[in-house]
Amino acid sequence: MSPRLKKRVALVTGASSGIGEATAIALAEAGAKVAIAARRRDRLDEIAGRLRALGAEPLVLPADLLDEREAQRIVAQTEVHYGRLDILVNNAGVMYLEPVAEADLGRWRRMLELNVLSLIASTQAALRGMRERGGGDIVNIASTAGRIANPMGAAYSATKFGVVAFSEALRREVYQDGVRVSVVEPGVVETELRDHIGHTQVKDALNAWAGGMRQLQPDDVAETILFCVTRPPHVSINEVLMRPTDQER
Repeated sequence: MSPRLKKRVALVTGASSGIGEATAIALAEAGAKVAIAARRRDRLDEIAGRLRALGAEPLVLPADLLDEREAQRIVAQTEVHYGRLDILVNNAGVMYLEPVAEADLGRWRRMLELNVLSLIASTQAALRGMRERGGGDIVNIASTAGRIANPMGAAYSATKFGVVAFSEALRREVYQDGVRVSVVEPGVVETELRDHIGHTQVKDALNAWAGGMRQLQPDDVAETILFCVTRPPHVSINEVLMRPTDQER
């Protein structure tokens, strides 16, 4: 393992697959102690085994982050277990795409709560300790949908525009405390995220579009996150917008 993050503690949400899983592994390979949070305990246990094989000391935190108390709990448990939290990667999220006129508002409400409010709750819980220690990294995962709003993605874009705006406002609140805030906005990534789409026609169209390009892989995004949190203390990477080379919008 690389020593770049030795003695640093990270918490990754949505760590049971995709970007979260790849990020947990990348941080562990860089020497960090890593707490992993998600709903699926079986997947977390499997990933924890892979982290132990790397010599890491994973903390498994099953949690339903739709509950803001759970988002706060996982931060508290990480700090109790390891004695600190240096890196928070807010990756948990869902993507529900459908026409506004046909929208399931209950589903959209859950998306807003998970993609935005849960992220805010975990961030709020982490700030006190980071400020007291004089530093830390908060990395929020947004999307190109937080830059360009497309038909069928109104609510999803609203959540990701919200994450981008929240991240910039937060950065300006905490930069003097040595806390760095980064927002990473990937384009099309080959993950389970598209499986969440309940509208069959929209899902099929999106999969056909994505299938026609060389998609980003979770490791590509994980490497970007690792780059953000391994900069020297005087360097803060505030925003990274990344797309597959083949993606136009």
